[in-house]
Amino acid sequence: MAEDKNEIEDAVSSLKERDVKFIRLQFTDVLGIPKDVEITIDELPKALEEGIAFDGSSIEGFARIFESDMYLHPNLDTLKIYPWKSETSEGEKYSNARLICDVHKPNGEPFEGDPRYRLKKAQNEAAEMGLNMFTGAEPEFFMVKSDGAKGDRGSSTSLHDEGGYFDLMPVDKGEEARKDMVISLEKMGFKVEAAHHEVASSQHEIDFRYDEALELADQLITFKSTTKTIALKHGLTATFMPKPYGEINGSGMHTHISLTEDGENCFYNPDNPYDLSDGALNFIGGLIKHIGAITALTNPTINSYKRLVPGYEAPVNISWGRHNRSVLIRIPHTSTPETSTRLELRSPDPTANPYLAFAAILKAGLHGLKEEIEPPEPVEEDLYEMGAGKKEEKGIGSLPASLSEALDALEDDEVISEAIGSHVKENFLRAKRAEAREFQVNVTDWELEKYMKYY
Repeated sequence: MAEDKNEIEDAVSSLKERDVKFIRLQFTDVLGIPKDVEITIDELPKALEEGIAFDGSSIEGFARIFESDMYLHPNLDTLKIYPWKSETSEGEKYSNARLICDVHKPNGEPFEGDPRYRLKKAQNEAAEMGLNMFTGAEPEFFMVKSDGAKGDRGSSTSLHDEGGYFDLMPVDKGEEARKDMVISLEKMGFKVEAAHHEVASSQHEIDFRYDEALELADQLITFKSTTKTIALKHGLTATFMPKPYGEINGSGMHTHISLTEDGENCFYNPDNPYDLSDGALNFIGGLIKHIGAITALTNPTINSYKRLVPGYEAPVNISWGRHNRSVLIRIPHTSTPETSTRLELRSPDPTANPYLAFAAILKAGLHGLKEEIEPPEPVEEDLYEMGAGKKEEKGIGSLPASLSEALDALEDDEVISEAIGSHVKENFLRAKRAEAREFQVNVTDWELEKYMKYY
């Protein structure tokens, strides 16, 4: 919460000069769904000084009806102006902005169930060790025709193009929309590293440059809403659903991770195999030890596990290696290892709540450092082609095969439970267990086609 009144006055004055009329006070629920409260520009000083009250019982996983009063406290340093204009019924155009908020209780204390607070708490633990985690993300998504074939709930299912990896126009029919997305993100100050068509038809990827974990998590939430907004302006619908089509590759969010100490990369050591420091190896050890519970947070939907299957380039084996894209944790090549040595966790998908996912990743890695957990032997063979017997011989396990299996792992993991806190854990498990039960009792079109005429 900003306290400097001069800073607030300067911000309001600057926003008015740029025709900003409304501010979206943004936060996320436990499931990672972005929420916001809109205020006028004239209400901004009060919001920054005192916070804005809202009903926490209406937000998934926040509060019960008898303890529903909560407050949003905007962070002025997260201010971003959306690059597109809105228009009144009289034809007057104006701009909108967003501020990321922390959620507080009426007594002023941080709300333990705020996902953003969970990541900040994990970062504070790292800071006590002199460490800071940086992350980079590669979220993938599909763009489909808004007027295409409709499912039962009205969602479009018609592919927009038949392009493939790195294809160009006219095969890549989403190129103009994707460029507009990148331009919009850059106008808001986001650090976009690359954008391209992905392997599957109508699938795209926009990569974010390395940043502090909290900053990147903030960007990812706004990125999703920006992507969907720009897609609509092009007559398309963007979806971050991990596996909308069974017969083609799904959408992941490969996550790159490194630690710094006093600004120096902690993962590089040219005297060790793979040029990895002992700390990097212990961090990998911690990730692998806790990967079952982490998976519940990095792959939090029923549909996530339609992507995590053999044959579609998604990792399913608990393993690590260098330059090997079939493993779970890869050590990417870099021409500047002193500064850029990092890990790439390849299992997350873009339905993850980035605050909780990054908090769990960091907590697991710190546990690996504290306990000096050794990782298993690296794998440099193609795991997609390796037989089950050889995997068993090498002690290579598998990621959870379903949401329920991942939730069981989360329930039993004390370290990851501490990372997300008891409030988030209780409400996350409740919501996701209900999702799993709902899926279990629903009958799919596939089942009807497979069984009805034969049995």
